Amino acid sequence: MKLFLKINLIVIITGLFLSCTGNPKSKDIVERKPNIILLIGDGMGLSQVSSVFYFGEGNTNFTRFTEIGLFGTSSATEEITDSSAGGTAFACGEKTYNGAVGLNADSVEIPNLVELLSLKGYNTGVISTSSVTHATPASFYAHVPSRKREEKIAKQLVSSEIDFFAGGGISFFNGRTDKVNLLDQLSANGFQINTRIESEVPDSNSKYGFLLAEDGMPTMIDGRGDFLTDYTKFALDYFSRSGNNFFLMVEGSQIDWAGHANDTDYLIGEMIDFDRTVGIALDYAKQMGNTLVIVLADHETGGFALSSKDGNYSTIEASFATGGHTATLIPVFAYGPGAETFKGIYQNTDIFHKIISVTE
Repeated sequence: MKLFLKINLIVIITGLFLSCTGNPKSKDIVERKPNIILLIGDGMGLSQVSSVFYFGEGNTNFTRFTEIGLFGTSSATEEITDSSAGGTAFACGEKTYNGAVGLNADSVEIPNLVELLSLKGYNTGVISTSSVTHATPASFYAHVPSRKREEKIAKQLVSSEIDFFAGGGISFFNGRTDKVNLLDQLSANGFQINTRIESEVPDSNSKYGFLLAEDGMPTMIDGRGDFLTDYTKFALDYFSRSGNNFFLMVEGSQIDWAGHANDTDYLIGEMIDFDRTVGIALDYAKQMGNTLVIVLADHETGGFALSSKDGNYSTIEASFATGGHTATLIPVFAYGPGAETFKGIYQNTDIFHKIISVTE
């Protein structure tokens, strides 16, 4: 009889506890999981990272990482990946064919991190120096057989779980071939559509969309300025005010474009900007805690190398081996809760599974 009463007392106390804490998606439960900031330097290999050690402004933020790994980048069908297959590997955890966004190798839709983490109560966002409908950001919310279908990708963004986005690509939302104004649909879905942040304090009860260029954003050389750092800060402030955990993907897209162009000045300017943005994420994680920062690339572009100039080992001269992507292994840097799981050598699809594991 005493045992029976004891068991019933435990059941009653447990029921009272659960009734107070609410369902598993409540704020109290979600706060035990880490925030995720995923920074993707598109086309950024180890030599690109190394360039900021020699050409950067002061100490690079990459020196702040102690947990470092390497991963292979091949797609399901080719040894050398493109950005859509690489982005899909990160976002969905499966290899796919070059050109696919959010589909597996059999062209079947597969869930992405934004969809899965939203079910766990996470707020989500993407920031990019390309259009927000470009291959890498699209991989985190869209499902299309070809990355070139940016108007369809834009339409899927409207109905996605994304709470915040910033970058270029307004032409894919307004002035479309189907004459549909997706800006109106975004507003109807609770988005504030803006052209700049100015001194605005983010409203945690709204969603935000910043479309700042017709297609891709300007280069750093052409005056893009502090877009990537400022909008990353704004997004982090916005997510912090919501009280929920968040997943934020930030892409330095044009490191890749500079590699394709074999343009050293362009590349170094984009790398310095990306490095500064890495610093913003690390500063936030250090101050706020409970935040995992992951920095990586989808692939290397250009076969970029730092060589001696005319045999003079005291002078560095950058060079390129190709105008396309390469198959080199890519470094991954991690800081915060779960960072140690990113050490080792593995495949790009493991990034997805490691992120999911630290949010369980």
